[in-house]
Amino acid sequence: METIAKIYKIGYGPSSSHTMAPRKAACIFLNKYPEANKFRITLYGSLAATGKGHLTDKALFEVFEKSKLELLWEPSVFLPFHPNGMKFEALDLQSNIIGEWITYSVGGGDILDESSKLETKQVYEMSFLTDILKWCETNGRTFWEYVELCEEPEIWKHLSAVWAVMKDSIQRGIDNEGVLPGSIKLPRKASSYLIKSRSSHGTLQSRSVVFAYALAVSEENAAGGEIVTAPTCGSCGVIPAVLYHMQTRYGVSDQKIIRALATAGLVGNIVKENASISGAQVGCQGEIGTACAMASAAATQLFGGTPSQIEYAAEMGLEHHLGLTCDPVAGLVQIPCIERNAFAAARALDSSAYAILSDGKHRVSFDKTVMTMKQTGNDLPSLYKETSEGGLAFFACRE
Repeated sequence: METIAKIYKIGYGPSSSHTMAPRKAACIFLNKYPEANKFRITLYGSLAATGKGHLTDKALFEVFEKSKLELLWEPSVFLPFHPNGMKFEALDLQSNIIGEWITYSVGGGDILDESSKLETKQVYEMSFLTDILKWCETNGRTFWEYVELCEEPEIWKHLSAVWAVMKDSIQRGIDNEGVLPGSIKLPRKASSYLIKSRSSHGTLQSRSVVFAYALAVSEENAAGGEIVTAPTCGSCGVIPAVLYHMQTRYGVSDQKIIRALATAGLVGNIVKENASISGAQVGCQGEIGTACAMASAAATQLFGGTPSQIEYAAEMGLEHHLGLTCDPVAGLVQIPCIERNAFAAARALDSSAYAILSDGKHRVSFDKTVMTMKQTGNDLPSLYKETSEGGLAFFACRE
């Protein structure tokens, strides 16, 4: 598996697949053909179907001059390797093609083409949580220590920067009010949720605060603000909400939070390696489900859970999102995405509590749940995988 730094990317919303990755690919292609007179980009499948709502065109025009870029949309054409396909073409003065590149946005802001699949640096020897759990139990270690063993020391600086951006996105999301950009005119709610939480008591107050934090980050993402993929832009509110709640309510130190981020990153990495974190490939279960599993593992570690309890919490976080479709209304990362972040953060804390109460033993392993999620995603029709052609995206737009 690759470094967990690729799970946590600092960037701007609203979509890791539709804005961060295309912008990255565009920069690579422009640097390769700076002498080109014009460029043509064709977007395919899910990338084309919801690209305008996800601001893909805006991201690309930030790289290329508008007068030099022709943008084509092919939502009904799916390239074989991945639903989020892109073809870049560089043209000379006579409109002859002098360079061509087909690449794919594979989730979490990553791009990949068929020739580069084997070129990625492998950091982790083990890629199944069951094997890593055995290593932990044999050596008396926990998951974050396995991350420390495999990664370079710089990973801790990266995770520290990640945590700083997560906290800042919560504060900005709480302070900002008004209507989010886009055709559905969705009002921001994080600020009002936090205010209302102060008049509540006990469990309701605690849960309201978690909702507010998750909404804050997700709304910042929808507005194109700076956030951290965890593991994607569309699911970026879950982990910050849970960890910020742990810090503000229970006084957990930054150092312990960063170690929890390492464990969460390991969980997300395993899903990415053995299944997918791309909504266009497996539906929202790959995004929100993975984020919930990551947050469940992190919270359980911070509550003093054993490695087996951490693995159990991660399994429940993913299992109870199996089958979740990706059906963004109007192609925007707003409905149902923002609410899902809030509910997944609450579910992560529930999964953690359930695991802590147990002895960590259970019938279905996290790895088997990952395989189930992958198969479920393969079986989902394409209209439920980030195309905005089915589910809520279809019915919410009808009278």
